[in-house]
Amino acid sequence: MMRYLLSNGIHRIKRFPLVLMLEPTHQCNLNCSGCGRIREYADSLHRSLSLEECLASVDEAGAPVVTVTGGEPLLLPNLGRIIREILDRGKHVFLCTNGTLLKEKLADFSPDVRLTFNVHLDGFGEAHDRILGWRGVFDAAVEAIRSAKKEGFRVSTNTTVYKDSDPSNLARLLDMLRRLDVDGILVSPAFDYESVNEDLFLDREEIVHKFNSLSYLFDGCRMISSPIYLEFLSGKRDLRCTPWGNPTRNPKGWKSPCYLITDTHYASFDELMEKTDWDRYESGKDLRCRNCMVHCGFEPSVARSVGSHPSDLIKMIRWNLDV
Repeated sequence: MMRYLLSNGIHRIKRFPLVLMLEPTHQCNLNCSGCGRIREYADSLHRSLSLEECLASVDEAGAPVVTVTGGEPLLLPNLGRIIREILDRGKHVFLCTNGTLLKEKLADFSPDVRLTFNVHLDGFGEAHDRILGWRGVFDAAVEAIRSAKKEGFRVSTNTTVYKDSDPSNLARLLDMLRRLDVDGILVSPAFDYESVNEDLFLDREEIVHKFNSLSYLFDGCRMISSPIYLEFLSGKRDLRCTPWGNPTRNPKGWKSPCYLITDTHYASFDELMEKTDWDRYESGKDLRCRNCMVHCGFEPSVARSVGSHPSDLIKMIRWNLDV
């Protein structure tokens, strides 16, 4: 990643992707309260990206990290080959999953230092099942994590913090994840999808208050969320959104302008970069951006600016050594 950043900096490239969000399918075996994908793409759930389309997208973007998400990507019968081919291109891969199919699909993959299963867990026990709308999901996901770790795979988790997320429940979750020895924990505030109208989400003031009250829980955890991003969530620093840092490719094309907002889809990555009015979204002038503090919009800002502040550089070095 550092070599990639330096190369783009030397060539004075203003905007370039850090993480490709690859959504080969929007089909899912669950119906989570806070998910907008199966609603937004209801008319194209039958479509999925082929192996060739996935690899072409990886090559087009050129990002060093590929996050394979959905939907539930493990529903794809050829996902194992897709992941192997992406790894063969020297990329780091995070495979995002709700965990319910992971244990039975482990044989499709081989442990690799550049492959991480990222299992979504929004709470401990029934709290997680309630958000996902299905009993037993939490237990299935935890069992999958145990199995994957036993087989030598890297496993991280992703937790969305909602308006009603209970601190004591999150504390139980984080304590369990430490005992499971997961390789990283990602947290992000619940963000508002245009296609979801439920009272789950936090505005910026509520996010800052919530994460200030939760910050003590992250001490001693192996966090994937960078310390600078966590400071941003707690209102202790300002960050500028960089939506171009995490371009999204799905069966409809290259999603513009970002992972959360859909104005249009472009046929190519070059079109996405050239035709999207990035200044509008970076500035926050679009009203849909007013409450957004999601990690994929702001972590690229951390990566881009860390070298300009010695204290931040020290924090990031310590964080990388811990993770």
